[in-house]
Amino acid sequence: MSTLSQTKELFRRADAVCFDVDSTVIKEEGIDELAKFCGVGDAVTEMTRKAMGGSVSFKTALTERLSIIKCSREQVNKLITDHPPQLTPGIRELVDRLHQRNIKVFLISGGFRCIVEHVATQLNIPLDHVYANRLKFYFNGEYAGFDESQPTAESGGKGKVISMLKEQYSFKTVVMIGDGATDLEACPPASAFIGFGGNVTRQQVKERCSWYVTSFGELMKELEKI
Repeated sequence: MSTLSQTKELFRRADAVCFDVDSTVIKEEGIDELAKFCGVGDAVTEMTRKAMGGSVSFKTALTERLSIIKCSREQVNKLITDHPPQLTPGIRELVDRLHQRNIKVFLISGGFRCIVEHVATQLNIPLDHVYANRLKFYFNGEYAGFDESQPTAESGGKGKVISMLKEQYSFKTVVMIGDGATDLEACPPASAFIGFGGNVTRQQVKERCSWYVTSFGELMKELEKI
């Protein structure tokens, strides 16, 4: 594992920075918000906690949670309209600064593309820089499952996306930032991992990373040193 000073140095000279979305870029867990909206919040929140703690495989947790929610296309659209995702304070400024420095920004999420694209648009992140799970619906709009071929549907999927990005863009230094076990395990292939605890603290992540921040302002300060 890199030291604190090495991680900061890698962040300052990164070719690309990849952010987790739920509880990192946005304040909430998108799947939990969807479950609450569909009236099955408690059952799903407990399953999310297990998934984020790393005690069950991500795909198993995702399948089980979605089979409880069974959201329709209409419910998803209404959730985004009535309860749009709340950006974490400081993320807009940080992404703007990274873009100014010509550092590419990607969103890699175990959440749903329809919600993550909404977030990307707010942050001026190109939609082809979004990697997330796709919900599937029948022609009448009822829930039909999710696209299991997406790398983000699997444990270890975020690392697979980062490997793909390094190959596709010839990136040398890629930094992953997130709050959960699935973010931590993406390093390697990420050059460095920064734990984020601004919305929720996951002890396992905090203990296992060399740089743990609780606000995006801490990352902004580091960029100012360049």
